[in-house]
Amino acid sequence: MTLGPGDEDLVRVAALARERAYAPYSRYRVGAAIRTKRNKIHTGANVENASYGLTVCAERCAAFAAVAAGETKDWDAIAIVIGGDALPSPCGACRQVLHEFSPALRVILATTGGARKATTLAELLPDAFGPERLAP
Repeated sequence: MTLGPGDEDLVRVAALARERAYAPYSRYRVGAAIRTKRNKIHTGANVENASYGLTVCAERCAAFAAVAAGETKDWDAIAIVIGGDALPSPCGACRQVLHEFSPALRVILATTGGARKATTLAELLPDAFGPERLAP
């Protein structure tokens, strides 16, 4: 899959969010930006905590920001940016949270070094479990 119109702009916004990451323990700074189909953008950065289980990934921060703004569907794409040259990959928890709100989400993986890869959430999380599978 190739990057689409506006995807590089979304990567730039995610890179700016990455600058606000709080990662004193891992020093692994991540930024994310979700664009809705109405072209609204919601950002997030990873926030670590001395109690490691309380750490929150950038992708979930962006998702929760979108939800807090009333955007619970019609997400077009998410860009995830890290430093260096090795592409990021969202963790399983982030994949599951993103699927809850946008199973058809396009995912742009990027680095500050210029590497890019476009994929889909369905490719990253096959046979996903979501609200559509819950009994009424």
